[in-house]
Amino acid sequence: MCAAEPAQVSSSFCRQNAVCLSHSAAEPVDTSGFVSLPEFRQDGIKMQIERAVNIQDLAVKAKRRLPKVIWDFMEGGAEDELTLRWNRQAFERVRFRQRVVTGNGRRDLSITLFGQQLSAPYIIAPTGLNGIYWPDADLILSRVAAAAGVGFVLSTASNNSIEEVARTSSGPRFFQMYPWGERSLSARLMERAANEGYSALIITVDSLIPGNRERDTRNHFAHSLRITPRTLWDGLTHPSWLMSTWLSRGMPRFENISEFLPERSSAYALAAYTRTQRNPFYSWADIAWVRLNWHGPLLIKGVLTAEDTRLAFENGADGVVVSNHGGRALDGAPATLDVLEEIVEAARHQTVLVDSGFRRGSDIVKALALGATGVLLGRAALFGLAAGGEAGIKRTLDILREETDRVMGLIGVRTTADIGRDHVEVANTSIPSAIGDMARHCTEDAGLPTL
Repeated sequence: MCAAEPAQVSSSFCRQNAVCLSHSAAEPVDTSGFVSLPEFRQDGIKMQIERAVNIQDLAVKAKRRLPKVIWDFMEGGAEDELTLRWNRQAFERVRFRQRVVTGNGRRDLSITLFGQQLSAPYIIAPTGLNGIYWPDADLILSRVAAAAGVGFVLSTASNNSIEEVARTSSGPRFFQMYPWGERSLSARLMERAANEGYSALIITVDSLIPGNRERDTRNHFAHSLRITPRTLWDGLTHPSWLMSTWLSRGMPRFENISEFLPERSSAYALAAYTRTQRNPFYSWADIAWVRLNWHGPLLIKGVLTAEDTRLAFENGADGVVVSNHGGRALDGAPATLDVLEEIVEAARHQTVLVDSGFRRGSDIVKALALGATGVLLGRAALFGLAAGGEAGIKRTLDILREETDRVMGLIGVRTTADIGRDHVEVANTSIPSAIGDMARHCTEDAGLPTL
């Protein structure tokens, strides 16, 4: 798991850097006098990244590079992580009906979303605190997405601002808004996004009450890093992350909300502010207010039932995102793929995007076959980012494009519009799946290896 075992990290390196890891990180540290490590060379990173065959390979590389506390923040889910597991298991229940001898030697992966053509049926999802994985992560994600011709969604909780991302990205971009605080805060964020050319607004509504992420609780991680002897050693034994990310930039700030706090507020003050701004009283009346004040496409993210889908459209939404927050909010919520058809039916031919658990091109094609307009990529994109920065996210998109194209060819379709329900069949294995979960818990509790 570690990029270097303790014995491989020199004592001089530890002495030089321990004091800086324990620094408050409000300001970046001058690293010019520190030991340089060969893994920071961009050519070496690219060579390692190019060896990744699939998204799981990038996840392994990311896990090796990141300290455990940071990896757990990225990968972890809520409580027993049932929903986190179910998101992946759901894809196993959808099987392809392969068609052959179709003459489709070339495929067109593009989709059209609110009048904008995207080169592939996926979009980089909104994810917060990306700067903890790689410096200027939001700029990298938006830039690579633009070069690939796919969409990018900037999170309210980004570490590069709305304006900064707009200056560096010419591709299709959308803004995701958490309904934090008073309406005046939302109005200001919408104004800034509209002024900078973000064409659609996505409101995330499934985390109005924060999920109970027990990995983060154990690690004392709450959108900011608490330095303890354990996290100190964790950082020192992951020198690639330590040098390239922590010591070069320190704790990343939530730049989009900095204007609402006193000037020069620290990253820790900004993180604390976000925790006080959750609004469990948010209602459909607030969504209707947003509709009156946002003049572009509006999507509601976090929908898992037909009832909420209908309410979203009744209150002015132009689309919904089927999401369980990647298993990070309500543990026990269904896998998004399991409820996708129900929501597509309730949407009545309007836009339905979906996220949570997508790791393969085949996963993307299955979602399209069940009626999704497109897919949002969360952890899949972050694995590439954390493994190798710009080279890593490029590799993520290349892998998924190749896999999606291959699957489309194998099932006999030429365009994404040709993918339909007749290309898949869904096996009803909910009871065996539940039994399997119980068996896995029993073996884990008994200290036995799981199969």
